[in-house]
Amino acid sequence: MAESVYKIIELVGTSTESWEKAAAAAVERAGKSLRDLRIAEVAELDLLIDKGKVEAYRAKVKVSFKYEDG
Repeated sequence: MAESVYKIIELVGTSTESWEKAAAAAVERAGKSLRDLRIAEVAELDLLIDKGKVEAYRAKVKVSFKYEDG
């Protein structure tokens, strides 16, 4: 079996409904332009607050994909 190399990038997804939907948004968007996604790790969660109310949930996600030359 040949060795493989994976690249990891960080993305921030947002949702007005939940952290889960924010993370899913980041992964789904990455899947539109990156091939062979492997693992997503939620690295950080936070909230956007305006006038004392939660406006958005944000999830910082580390996504890995197979690195290919060419």
